[in-house]
Amino acid sequence: MPTLGWKGRHHRVLGDIHWPHANSDEAITAFENARTEAKQHNAAGERTTTQVRIALATAVTDPMRATEELALADQLLAGLDQRANRILAQVVALIKDAGSDPALTDRAQALRAAAENAGLPYLTRYVELGLALHHAVRGTEDDLAATIGRLQHLTARGDFRFFTDIAHFMAGLPLPALSVAR
Repeated sequence: MPTLGWKGRHHRVLGDIHWPHANSDEAITAFENARTEAKQHNAAGERTTTQVRIALATAVTDPMRATEELALADQLLAGLDQRANRILAQVVALIKDAGSDPALTDRAQALRAAAENAGLPYLTRYVELGLALHHAVRGTEDDLAATIGRLQHLTARGDFRFFTDIAHFMAGLPLPALSVAR
């Protein structure tokens, strides 16, 4: 992976591999290494990207830390034109608040629209993942089933299909079929 270049990219890729496998500690470490290396090379964009991913990796496992990581992400985003990371940071806040915010479904709807309007529809997978966690925590089975259905539709072409697996896992549901994620 060093061929991905310096500025932390190779560490970020490792984090992006560990995160969906629920290897949170490894993902966080990789993202922190990426952030440190990006800072050393004065790569503000990469540093900010990895900071948002640190917040994502902590959103489910340590919401209090995620709040701190999101605060740093907001500082790093100031003055940068990183629309995708701004929206993803808002989605991370949504994931962090899953189960506890009664207005979460309204926030999710607004974030879906923001992602679509920004030409970043891939971010809706993260929104649906946050909604799946929210509905699983709240025990709203019909809403959970509808959310997983939307997530299956969003990943039907095979890209990021593991998001559906993660949603099932978070909800304590068996997979409807053998996972195709590798």
